[in-house]
Amino acid sequence: MPDHIAIIMDGNGRWAQQRGLPRTAGHRAGAENISNVVDAAMKHGIKTLTVYAFSTENWKRPLDEVNALMALIPEFCTGKLKDMMKNGVRLRTVGRTDDLPALSRMALLGTIAKTAKNDKFTLNMALSYGGRAEIVDAVNKMLKEGRKSITEADFQNYLYAPDLPDPALIIRTGGEMRLSNFLMWESAYSEIYVTDTWWPDFSEADLVKALDWYATRDRRFGGIKTK
Repeated sequence: MPDHIAIIMDGNGRWAQQRGLPRTAGHRAGAENISNVVDAAMKHGIKTLTVYAFSTENWKRPLDEVNALMALIPEFCTGKLKDMMKNGVRLRTVGRTDDLPALSRMALLGTIAKTAKNDKFTLNMALSYGGRAEIVDAVNKMLKEGRKSITEADFQNYLYAPDLPDPALIIRTGGEMRLSNFLMWESAYSEIYVTDTWWPDFSEADLVKALDWYATRDRRFGGIKTK
């Protein structure tokens, strides 16, 4: 069983459009489904879940959609805090979170502080996140420190969450066959599973299918299988 899985939560807009609803309704349904998948992941022994909630490119979307997405952050933090405390879920974030509106950022920081000692499960939300941006930010940190050379192990320490293990499994909902600038460094040897199910409909049964598929994979990390 992978200790860390990551999910590209795609299909919220298409889910809403199929139902004749505004895209914002799909984002709201998608935000609500995060808790369901966290519960399912904990049930099946996963320790860490990273979800791609808002990318650096998503800032280019229409302003009303961006504002609706930003409003979901404090709603999620306040609405799910009680459950996170009860279930031992620690909230973390990765990305350029300083770019978030003040209300969203303060809600995140408050919930992160309140859940910091929870140790049963880590929910890591990628917000204003881009894989290339993470690498650029890491390089700029090194340059600021005057580093002349670097190893892969050293570079890891400059990433947004260097203490988290690389995701063993990346799940993409919505059927698209691409990473969309998600965890570019960390996904080097991740297994990638794509489902046509849109994120608001992604259920425990869908998670189990992904985990069953993962169990069939032969993870050699570029080496040769030995007896």
